[in-house]
Amino acid sequence: MRPLLLAATLALPMAVQAEPIDFAEKLDIGISTDEISITSDFRGADLTIFGAIDGFDPNILAQGKYNIVVALEGPKENTTVRKKERVFGIWINTNSMTFELVPESYSLSSTRDIETIAPPGDMTNMGIGVAHMPLIPLGYIGDGSNLTEFRDAFRRLRETNGVYQRDPGGVQFISSSLFKASVRLPADVPNGVHTVRAYLFRDGVFVAAKALPLRVVKTGLEQAITRAAHESPFLYGIIAVLLAVVTGWIASIVFRRD
Repeated sequence: MRPLLLAATLALPMAVQAEPIDFAEKLDIGISTDEISITSDFRGADLTIFGAIDGFDPNILAQGKYNIVVALEGPKENTTVRKKERVFGIWINTNSMTFELVPESYSLSSTRDIETIAPPGDMTNMGIGVAHMPLIPLGYIGDGSNLTEFRDAFRRLRETNGVYQRDPGGVQFISSSLFKASVRLPADVPNGVHTVRAYLFRDGVFVAAKALPLRVVKTGLEQAITRAAHESPFLYGIIAVLLAVVTGWIASIVFRRD
């Protein structure tokens, strides 16, 4: 009987610790527009998000223990990473891996480096940051020994291309509990519904989150071309080939040497 009582006594603190903490702080955010129009001469832009911490503790705020992370996530799609190797002097694709539903673009801003805001395990559980983004492979991956290699290659390529960006210090408190964040829209920002996510941390502990949708739409000639490519791909292909032939023929006449 005594061992059972001892086991129950030891289990009690664990049960109490497992209960979720009810924080008084709440997070509110807003953006100036819920839709951005992209024209053919679009070269990228900065999007400003404003927010406030409701129910904050003045002492914790004065000590600088509140931290904000803001992320702009693009539409999600399956993405394939291919590995090239030299075979008989020719570079060819020898292996590949497809990751399930990853953001086409990702821009992160924070009050400071996210690795110093909360434990890495917590960031990984919430998928905050490029290094903690869940990259789940699809299909057969063998023994998984090359999984880390492909994940690192995916992150490196996205950051090199500028579609994945991060800005430690991009979130600033401007007045008491009010803050503003700036996230970058890359020049080749994907079309579709993006999501603005804001996270509030207090002394390294996650407190609250808020999300808002942001539509990115192409306009003008670029939108017409995109719509034609998706709605009538066969006709679009024929027109593209004819246009290439006509362009080549005109160029041969203009630059012909008599």
